[in-house]
Parts: sequence; C-alpha cells; structure tokens
Amino acid sequence: MHQTSPQRQILNTNNYNYLLFLPKSYEAQEFRLPMILFLHGAGERGSNLEDVKRNGIARIVEEQPDFPFIAVSPQCPPGERWSVNLLSALLDDVIAQYHVSLDRVYLTGLSMGGYGTWHLAADQPDRFAAIAPICGGGNPQEAYRLKNLPVWAFHGKRDRIVPLRESEKMVQALKNCGANNVKFTVYPEADHDSWTQTYNNPMLYDWFLQHQRSITT
Repeated sequence: MHQTSPQRQILNTNNYNYLLFLPKSYEAQEFRLPMILFLHGAGERGSNLEDVKRNGIARIVEEQPDFPFIAVSPQCPPGERWSVNLLSALLDDVIAQYHVSLDRVYLTGLSMGGYGTWHLAADQPDRFAAIAPICGGGNPQEAYRLKNLPVWAFHGKRDRIVPLRESEKMVQALKNCGANNVKFTVYPEADHDSWTQTYNNPMLYDWFLQHQRSITT
C-alpha cells in the first residue's frame, strides 16, 4: 500500500518550488511553530521535487512524521546556485502564509546548500536564530556579520569534494572577530557525506531549539 508523503509540493511561478512539512500540532492555529529552512546539495537540483527527499531534512521528515518543526525544502533549478534574493523572497512568502515563530527560524544546508547557508546568513543574519552549515564554505571577510549568530558547522575530515579547510576558514574567521557561540564538529572518518550522521543526531534539533532570536519592534 502506497503511503502518502507528509510533505506537500508547493509550486512557485517566480521563485523556488519547495517541499513543505507541517507538524501535526500545526492544526492548533493559535501556536506558532519553529521552522527550518533546508538547502540541498548540487545533486538534488532539477525540476522534480521528489529528488530533494534524497538527503537532509526533506528525507528526515519522511522518516519522522512527528518532527517538531515546520520544514521548508526548496529546490534549486538545474545548473544554478542558491540565490540569496530568491531565498529571502521565499522566506517572506512562507512567513506570511504559515504560523511560523519569527524568533525560531533556523537555517541549514549541505554541500552547495552549506555554501548557501553561509551566504544567506551573512547577508541577512538577523533573520535566523541559529544556523548549521554542513560541508560548505563561505566568505571569511563576511564572518563579522555572523558574530552574534549561533553557528554549528560540520565537515568530514576526508572530504575530497569540499575540502575541510572551507569550513575551517569560516570558523576561524568567526573566532577572530569575537564570535563566542560557534561549534565545529569534524568527523574523522567521514568523506563528503557528513550530513547523514548530522541530521540523524537529535542533539542538532535540541541545539536549534535552545536558541531564539531577539525580536525588536
């Protein structure tokens, strides 16, 4: 018997198509829920949203229907990289439509999505309560913009696709500018796939929920 997916496919004419997961508790409309924006890697680009479920948060919510976050997993078109402007517009859209807790919006991604995580957070650090870039990299010269944002970076020591130094440079740049809420996990035996054990670890989600953004009115 075919089991229906807990994720809805949302098609956007002028932005990214995305998978949407709403927890069961979402039906209690008076509650606003934490949200994770998940950015996939280069291998999941395309026009078939089913491909996004191969890895990461979009896969986790298929396996864990009691996942406690709203999960938004956009799909990047073939041959493109994540666009900060399009992601920002998508976030605006999602927040306007769904019961998202504005002080608990989290950002994570793997490989190309790890780069996207670093870049989007550096461009708009005030939008997120915490970020978790996995096997990606960013611009160390922009690290000062992230100094007040909780960061937990992950990388495999044996990664030959995105070298470990890509994450190391960002973590060091953060420390150099006085950031004091930075965690860095290096898996000594992992190659490029450092995301499976990361997203399977309940500690990541506990860590996200420990952080809330200060909302100024």
